[in-house]
Amino acid sequence: MMASPEKKYLIEEYKSRINRVFDYIERNMSKKITLSELASVSNFSKFHFHRIFQAMTGETPFQFIQRVRLERAATCLIANPKKTISEIAYDCGFSDQATFARSFRSHFNMPATSWRRNKSIYNNSNPGKTLNNFNQTIGNASQGEYRSSMYYCNESKTIKWRTNMSLNKSVEVREIPAMTVAYIRHIGPYKGDSKLFERLFNKLFTWAGPRGLVQQPGMKSIIVYHDDPEVTEANKLRVSISITVPEETNVEGEVGKMVIEGGKYMVARFELSPKDFQEAWNWVYGEWLPGSGYQPDDRPCFEMYGEECTKEKFIVDICVPVKPL
Repeated sequence: MMASPEKKYLIEEYKSRINRVFDYIERNMSKKITLSELASVSNFSKFHFHRIFQAMTGETPFQFIQRVRLERAATCLIANPKKTISEIAYDCGFSDQATFARSFRSHFNMPATSWRRNKSIYNNSNPGKTLNNFNQTIGNASQGEYRSSMYYCNESKTIKWRTNMSLNKSVEVREIPAMTVAYIRHIGPYKGDSKLFERLFNKLFTWAGPRGLVQQPGMKSIIVYHDDPEVTEANKLRVSISITVPEETNVEGEVGKMVIEGGKYMVARFELSPKDFQEAWNWVYGEWLPGSGYQPDDRPCFEMYGEECTKEKFIVDICVPVKPL
């Protein structure tokens, strides 16, 4: 039996409010976050927020905050080899090393020192990437399959790279300004599910089209990956199907609004068929990053689509936040 339009709207409104809480937590990961703050963000009564959040997510607010902090720490331990474990624990919102150590061991069944020693690759937001894929990529690179060379581009005033990776069209590190986006969020598995992405984009464009947001100059479609699939369980992975919108855009129901943080990004342009995305992400993390002098920052990665796509070919910029090694 289909839900009535009124009931559907109410369900979407609840989802939207919980998504706002997710976004707030992600922006304030390193700070102390109170239940009252989150209730205020959600616009639910502080007396009922806890129960609503748990019913809709399967986790209490504290459990969710603790999990995403631990998962970010797990990723940062590999991405930031020069930082101490204590520094990473503090950056991720833990007030003392002992609490972090106990929580990390309990969640990952190993101490943070073992995690850092045993994990040899950083895989943030690389859908479905495995250690074997990485080793194969490195093996291919060492045999000279892929090469890149750096040069200074006078026109853009940025460093760019020439590569012989056939799918890659360009690579540069540049500043990307903060972008306001409207999004529909999916929580759960997404690897290889092109029908899922198509369905979510269709739903977003159906909302955006009548509001004139699709026709705006410079509009871009963006897929934001909030979690590391090598760390987060598949049924808890968050991905946001988004389009850029003016800051003052009003959203409603399951369509949310957030700001993608600006800063320095590695931007690699590819021309891909649906089956090529894995290879492109593997190349970014397994070949380009290790020889670039950069390491990933802990902001989310995203794919940005600025040109018309077909079902056979996509022109996509893979954008990875970076900082000096």
